[in-house]
Amino acid sequence: MIDTPAAPPAVPCIVGPTASGKTAAALRIAREFAARGRRVEIVSMDSALVYRGMDIGTAKPGLDERAAAPHHLLDVCDPTQAYSAAQFVADARRLVTEIRARGALPLIVGGTMLYLRALRSGLSDLPEADPALRARIDADAAARGWPALHARLAEVDPTTAVRLAPTDAQRIQRALEVWMLTGQPLSAHFASPERSDSAPSADPALRLIALEPSDRSILHRRIAERFDAMIDAGFLDEVRALRARGDLSPALPSMRAVGYRQAWVHLDGGIPFETFRDQAIAATRQLAKRQLTWLRSMPDRQVVDCVAGDAAEQVARLVMR
Repeated sequence: MIDTPAAPPAVPCIVGPTASGKTAAALRIAREFAARGRRVEIVSMDSALVYRGMDIGTAKPGLDERAAAPHHLLDVCDPTQAYSAAQFVADARRLVTEIRARGALPLIVGGTMLYLRALRSGLSDLPEADPALRARIDADAAARGWPALHARLAEVDPTTAVRLAPTDAQRIQRALEVWMLTGQPLSAHFASPERSDSAPSADPALRLIALEPSDRSILHRRIAERFDAMIDAGFLDEVRALRARGDLSPALPSMRAVGYRQAWVHLDGGIPFETFRDQAIAATRQLAKRQLTWLRSMPDRQVVDCVAGDAAEQVARLVMR
């Protein structure tokens, strides 16, 4: 009888809304494993951290944090480029294999829920972006506003519309684009079990540990405090430098990231500083709300209260079991 090789253990995956303490938990895990003679390598699951030059507004791990454990999928794209969920799945699968081959523990950490869903369940065979159609949608949004296009999306794809903010331009545009190209709502594509050979499959197995707040008001306070710290650290100067390049625009996915799109409008003279700050914090809270909605659809996750004083320690204990 031929023995079947045992499947590798599930990869720990630390998820949660923005400002929930994912980085702190990951570094605690890295220190605990290092004390036992084993190395941890962190794979970022964040759609904004992939961009070079976008450091302060994305809360990108600093040099000291990166020295504590190798980090992957940071600074892999120029802000003029797009980085898709399919690219993330391919990169994450490759990195998990390589990290394991080095005898280290791969640890996936982040809050981009589309990436998580793609890694867990694969992606349906969605159409490629259509630049001409996107230009038409953008022109319509310029004339009518994104809330009007969100209302249109609610008519053709209510399932997707209900989880998107009326100002979430990037995702509203993509959902409308998919519907216009295929005649089917984006939610139907995600629900369909049929995938082409090119669509990424669900691999590797993940062990989800979710940092979620027992009191959202505490998370909201953390979001505001972190954003103010970003301002103090020079976030607006970072956006000024990006604008000064001359090859970026608010239509790019990178510049639509929360905080960056509000800063762009402020620096254009469209809104005063206090309005910019309030809008950016509100948008970040909305992002956290959407992230928590996604997480609630994953009943197999292990939940740790992110507002607990020992949250990072709790996560580390779970991973080390």
